[in-house]
Amino acid sequence: MTKLVYGPLSNGRGMKEYKMRRGEHLDDRMPDLKGSIEEYFGEVTGTEEWNGHELYVVADPDNPVFEKILAGAAEYSGKKDKLAVHFEERPAEEVIAEGNADAAADAVDGKNEFLLEATGRDAKSRRDSLKREVEDDAPDY
Repeated sequence: MTKLVYGPLSNGRGMKEYKMRRGEHLDDRMPDLKGSIEEYFGEVTGTEEWNGHELYVVADPDNPVFEKILAGAAEYSGKKDKLAVHFEERPAEEVIAEGNADAAADAVDGKNEFLLEATGRDAKSRRDSLKREVEDDAPDY
């Protein structure tokens, strides 16, 4: 396995962190996080550090839509762990030109199923939670 130190994410989008449902913990929902990542996305080829957290890297994902996937537990002292994930996707034009347009739907389904299993939250619940976090971080004027 290779170990890399986090650099800026190439597509300009940041890492997302997902909370678990109330009263649930990531290690209870996914006791073998590395195994689950491999089951959903392909072989883990190394690790990268991001904000002090060691994340698994899938450098050659099974689905051709993905260029690279980073995923792992973001552990904070005194708080519940969060799931940190970054899906680096290839440009849609490339995927379609290669005849892999159907893979896009599979990619969305795979991401949603993985995140549902890991967090216990469906896509709507995850979006609402992220919106609340952004609102909480907004300055009061």
